[in-house]
Amino acid sequence: MSYGLFLAGTETSSNTIEWAMTELLLNPDIFSKVREEVSTTIGQDGKIHEAKILKLPYLHAVIKETMRLHLSVPLLVPHKTETEVKLGQYVVPKDTQVLVNAWSIARDPRYWDNPLKFNPERFLGNEIDYKGKHFEFIPFGSGRRICPGAPLAHRVVSLMVTSFVYHFEWKLPHDREEIDMNDIFGLTLLRATPLLATAIPFK
Repeated sequence: MSYGLFLAGTETSSNTIEWAMTELLLNPDIFSKVREEVSTTIGQDGKIHEAKILKLPYLHAVIKETMRLHLSVPLLVPHKTETEVKLGQYVVPKDTQVLVNAWSIARDPRYWDNPLKFNPERFLGNEIDYKGKHFEFIPFGSGRRICPGAPLAHRVVSLMVTSFVYHFEWKLPHDREEIDMNDIFGLTLLRATPLLATAIPFK
């Protein structure tokens, strides 16, 4: 059981980090905005403290947008109805297994403008968060069964992306247009082709 928990807590975070870096490398203007914010906040001492990471609103917008567009667990964790429930015109019997397609919700044009575009600005200046109160954006689920590791996952992803942006320049082995953006659906959403990029340390 402990192994399963460990795997669940690391694979989803590493997937999100890989997708975030993919989107940043595909969008140099967004990458530059993140680097400027990170460099200004962290300073020249290179010490990335959690207190400083909390002061990076644009970085957090990038991570939220990554979680929206590339949801780690597209169907969330299965639920089961405890009683008969009526949803709109449908009656869901008791003891029915329910899968929430959070991936589809996060790309629904009824809730998101230009939903297939990577646009971190959509999360600036509003209260939309990943804590389960805004049902158009529920990467960790909602309610009593929301993912208990959500705060840790957000901190880990924030720390890693901040470190990658602050300490390294990145070089792709080919043109941006050649990056494979296809994914593999399963319990988790994986990149069909792993991201390949060379990290060049800043001197």
